[in-house]
Amino acid sequence: MALSAMWASGPLATGIGAAVTAVYTFVTDRVRPQRSEPHEAALLRTSSGGIPRLDQVDRPELAGVHPADGHPDHQLAPPYVERDAEPELRQAVLESGFVLIVGESTAGKTRLAYEVARSCFPRHAFVRPLARPALAHAVKVARRRRRAVLWLDDLENYLGADGLTASAVAGLLRGPLGRVVVLATMRSQEFRRYDAREESRLTGSDRDAWRVQREVLHMAVQVRLERRWSAAEQDRADAHRDPRVQLALGSCDRFGLAEVLAAGPELLTAWENAWAPGANPRGAAIVAAAVDCRRSGLRRPASRQWLQDFHLPYLAERGGPDLQPEPFSEAMQWACKAAYATSGLLIGNYSQGYIAFDYLLNAPRLAPVPDHLWEALLSRVGAADAYDMGLLAHQGNQLARATVALERARAGGVAGADYLLAIAVGDRGRPREAARSLEGIVRRRRTQLGPRHPDTLACFHQWAFFTGEAGDVQAAASAFGDLVATTTAALGPEHTDTLAARHQQAYFTGEAGDTQSAVQQLTVLLEDRTRLEGPDSPQVLAGRRSLVWFSGMNGDLAEAEQQLRQLMEDAVRTLGPGDPHLLAIRSTQADFAARAGRAREATALFTQLVAERSRILGHDHPHALHTRLQRVQGLLSTGHSEQAQQELAQIINDAQCVLESGHRHLVLAHRMLDQLQRS
Repeated sequence: MALSAMWASGPLATGIGAAVTAVYTFVTDRVRPQRSEPHEAALLRTSSGGIPRLDQVDRPELAGVHPADGHPDHQLAPPYVERDAEPELRQAVLESGFVLIVGESTAGKTRLAYEVARSCFPRHAFVRPLARPALAHAVKVARRRRRAVLWLDDLENYLGADGLTASAVAGLLRGPLGRVVVLATMRSQEFRRYDAREESRLTGSDRDAWRVQREVLHMAVQVRLERRWSAAEQDRADAHRDPRVQLALGSCDRFGLAEVLAAGPELLTAWENAWAPGANPRGAAIVAAAVDCRRSGLRRPASRQWLQDFHLPYLAERGGPDLQPEPFSEAMQWACKAAYATSGLLIGNYSQGYIAFDYLLNAPRLAPVPDHLWEALLSRVGAADAYDMGLLAHQGNQLARATVALERARAGGVAGADYLLAIAVGDRGRPREAARSLEGIVRRRRTQLGPRHPDTLACFHQWAFFTGEAGDVQAAASAFGDLVATTTAALGPEHTDTLAARHQQAYFTGEAGDTQSAVQQLTVLLEDRTRLEGPDSPQVLAGRRSLVWFSGMNGDLAEAEQQLRQLMEDAVRTLGPGDPHLLAIRSTQADFAARAGRAREATALFTQLVAERSRILGHDHPHALHTRLQRVQGLLSTGHSEQAQQELAQIINDAQCVLESGHRHLVLAHRMLDQLQRS
């Protein structure tokens, strides 16, 4: 059976189609997929059904490398050009059991990993799961082998429900160094999703729902690979006479060499041009639907029928019949056709489904995923896929979508869905409901895992947080005090969960009115965090903001404002202008301006924040609603009572749709409206 007939899920999506048949058939007798193998055990295997050694995997495409731009005289893969990151990667794989290469799409991550792995571990078994359901089996196989490389190309596809966990990685690495090596790649965009902190997380705590995935990432030695090739890399490439490499070198002023070899820019241009009337507008709409399926969190291929249904609104939005769209079968053929003998815009086949070429996911000016696609997709996926969609929606602050998807996942029995759903519900503006749900989960985890298990402690952290968010700040401060003692004993005083609990203890202590104790606790915490994480850590910056906030409560407001300006300079320098931490700092600046009596300045700052928070979070996100209320207070202070009353009525209307009864923002809004109506 030829490898061209295999199904490629996300991690194996590397250009399967007619053009790839010639690439793979010559290894048919050596390495092939097992079509009869159940989905949960689908690994790359030899023709005899065994797991290949790395020295048997003699084509980089078998490891997930994008096929290169074709040339009639060069049917094999282009020669490997040593990357500047190769020495660092070699050292990492020899000295560490788990290495993650991070870089942009088509930067050459997989080819670099393939060449280094074959060079360093030629006799190791090459254990490559072909889809996430096969991961558990792959881990078992790797653990049982005398020596093995667990190959996780596009690691994000192996995270989430039933995905890779820190305990699974630790189990693999328990033996002698080098016996089992976990080698993974991840696109930069995906890595940033796991590494980011939403605005609701800026109290110094790593309290969000990406805990399990981030723990996995933190276990890996990370090697960064740049998309643009350095002068030294280009010189090494120029020494090769392969015409594909020579041609690609001519575009290195705009693109990376590996990017050009994979025809990424050409495919993106083909997609953009296909919308023209009489070109391939239906094909372009199909690709748009497939791209948005992946952007919604779908980690597996979409069926042909799904794409036939999903693409119709995209086509209609662009003009429908006026575009003279081609028949659906012709559109699919165009979308799957390999460009320059590389990948097509869509990858896959009729029986197993299709996914969009990952280069397209980073296309500039992509619009947000529309409701029609997201809702249609959620209505058709299974519970595990719904979990992935909810996880991604939550991280993107699309809380309405997150709760709907996670309710579907919980109903389907996905492990951890109830926990993530409770967090999303709380973030959405129902902290009392979240605290009630989390209280039950804490009890269950204490029984099943033990009171000092990290997952139990993390859940208790969430319960305490939402208890405070629901208004019982004294109980939250006390609960976090208990949690600090427990995490210190169970995990150690320098563990990130202990530090996070200390920050929350200080925060709710200050919110309960004891600002002096809060300042003392934060001062000591910042000393510890700066020593452990460095002065530019996002959590150090968040801690500084909390310290300035509580210091300014009873101290010198002018001094606090000066400290805040310095913090803003450090945050912009360290994090960049678009980081969500900056919104929290700017909100504090606006609040200080109001307290200092500079009402016009404060109103202008709150007006800017309303626009940005509404754009990033949505106009009905609790943070956006609170900022809108602060703007109304500014309008009242500057004599714009009529406008303030109009905006306040709209805020109450929006808030009542999402916030639970008695939420502090609703209470404040009604109190302000009552005062306005009495005046």
